Parts: sequence; C-alpha cells; structure tokens
Amino acid sequence: DGCIKAVGQADVIRNEFSEATFERIIDCSGKCVLPGLVDAHTHPVWAGDRVHEFAMKLAGASYMEIHQAGGGIHFTVEHTRQAPEDELLATLQQRLGRMLRAGSTLVECKSGYGLDLDSELKMLRAIERARKSTDIGISSTYCGAHAVPRGKTAAEATDDIINNHLPKLKELQLSGELHVNNIDVFCEKGVFDLESTRRILQAGKDIGLQINFHGDELHPMKSAELGAELGARAISHLEEVSDEGIVAMARAKCAAVLLPTTAYMLRLKQPQARKMLEEGVIVALGSDFNPNAYCFSMPMVMHLACVNMKMSMNEALAAATINAAYALGKSDTHGSLEVGKQGDLLIINSSRWEHLIYQFGGHEALINYVIVKGKVVYENERCEAMSSY
Repeated sequence: DGCIKAVGQADVIRNEFSEATFERIIDCSGKCVLPGLVDAHTHPVWAGDRVHEFAMKLAGASYMEIHQAGGGIHFTVEHTRQAPEDELLATLQQRLGRMLRAGSTLVECKSGYGLDLDSELKMLRAIERARKSTDIGISSTYCGAHAVPRGKTAAEATDDIINNHLPKLKELQLSGELHVNNIDVFCEKGVFDLESTRRILQAGKDIGLQINFHGDELHPMKSAELGAELGARAISHLEEVSDEGIVAMARAKCAAVLLPTTAYMLRLKQPQARKMLEEGVIVALGSDFNPNAYCFSMPMVMHLACVNMKMSMNEALAAATINAAYALGKSDTHGSLEVGKQGDLLIINSSRWEHLIYQFGGHEALINYVIVKGKVVYENERCEAMSSY
C-alpha cells in the first residue's frame, strides 16, 4: 500500500520477513536511508524568463525597485496570463522532475502569477493535473493575493478575492475538480496590509483551507502575531519578524518556513533561525523556487540554512523533512521513517548522511535512489560508478 511496514535492526527485520518475497531488493551496504525531503514553499507555475532581472539585482536594484519598474511579479503575471494551461503544465512537470531528482518527494506548489480569477484557476488546474501525472507529492496553495493587480487598489483586490475567487474555489473543491490545501497572502507594505490579509486568510479558513502565508519579509508587519491569532499552520519568510511574533508563533505551534535562498539572492538580512529554535518555534525550510530565486535543490537550501542561518545539520534535516511536512499539515503521513507512514525515501551514496548538506551542489552524485510510496521513481546510474567522496 506504499507505506512503511517495518523500521529497525537488520537481523530483526530479516527474521520478521523471512517468509516474504519482494519484487526488488536494494543493497544499501555503506549507504544511508533518509526520509524524502519536503519543500515547504515553492512558486513553480509560471511563464516568462526573468534572468535579466538577476543582472539588475547584481547592479544594486532592490526587489521593490524592480517591482515598481514593471518587473518582478507583474512581468511574470503578464506572461503567465498569456500562456496556455498545457504549456504551464509542461514546464511545471519538468521543474517538479528536477526537484524530485534533488531529493524532494513532497512539494508545496502555489498559484499567484495570475491575479485574476481565470488565470489563478488555470494555474491551480495545472497543479491538479501535475498531482495526478507526476510521482512527486503536492500540497496545493491558492495565492491569488500575491500582488495587487494593475488597475486595482488593494481594497478592490481583497473584495474580489473574497467575493469572487474563494466562492468559485469552494465550488470546484466540492465538485472534486480541484484539491487545494492552503491559502496564502503576501502581507507586505505596498501590497496587502494587515487588515486585508486578515480578511482574506479568514475567508480562506472559512472554506476549509489551511492558512500558510508570506509575512514580515521586507518590513515588520506584525504578520507573525496575526498568523498566531488566526491559527495559521505556517508563515513563510519572517526576515523582519518581531520578538513578540516569535513568541506568539511558538505558543500557537505555527511553523516558520524559512527561505535562505531568498535572503541570499536579495541580500536581505537572514531570518533569525537560532532565536526561533531557542524560543521553541517549529522551524521548516523551503526553496522558494520562483523566477526571483531559481533553486530546485533542498540539499543546497539546507547547506545555506546551516552556513547563513547558523542551524546545525540535524536541525536542517528536521526542518527539510518532518517540520516541513508539519508546515503542510502532513506530518502524520510524511517526513520521517516510521511504520505506517508513506514510503518516501532517499538512498544516499555515502555512509554518512551529512554529505547531503556538506557537499554544496553535490547531490547529483550523492542521491542514488528516490523512492515514493515504496516505488523507485529515480535511480541515479552515476552513483554506481563513482565514490561520493
């Protein structure tokens, strides 16, 4: 049934299953078995390349300067609105394939580059089709409040989402056409303020979506306090979170999804991972894969978390497995090697699992097998021919 039947010492398991026959046996001598990685924050559905903006950033332009010059989210929105659903699905499937080969077996996927109802639904349908056609597990997020659409005020956009987008989403959920798990809002100065964010998140919660939103990234907004109050499952970014917000999240068992790639690429200050961990916050990690932070690799995200956010390797592994699964409401089925949980595993071509973090960008010769629901979905031939050291 795709679930783990036993975990333990080799001789005990050999005795327990001495009569059993198996379709396939993998010799893991000298290797490590780890839970499949969980990427708790991605924006993988979009059209239109933004590589030119990387040059602008390197020359000193800020995120908001690019945004105001017609770049950033709005550039991607224009291209995504024009792209047919099949094209969006094809690029999404390729991106998910790259994530899978880098060890991710469960990925959160957001809409948010449509901003009008038809385009957001097009993105969510592409995510739904990818869920059915790819091996990787998907947690789907409606992120229609990712930016204020051109020609609308934030108040008008908020009303449109609450009165039009969410009722349609509820209808499609009830009919079984879409399965959306989370609601997200970009709570930020000049985007959606605290009150608009509250209204949208509450309306999403009222139709059964988990709250999982962008907060306190570029300016302190008291997003963490709001999320704790609303019973949010997770809040992402948190570079500018307040001390009170950290305490509130710890009390509310609201996960902090930290995105070291974003702070690294935008040259922002790093999220306070150590302070959050000391206060008892559940810290998870995500790649924030999007046109602004083009990274598929959770092993590289873990490495950055250790070096730039001062997390230990054990903390980073927990943040990229069980805690990231918790941030998506899936920690009862995913994120660790336990009997009864889904059989999502990595086999690492090394006798020490730490190589997955230590070798920056080295996962291509390290990840030997990716297994989802007990089936090998990726086998890396290169591992057999080479030492991982």
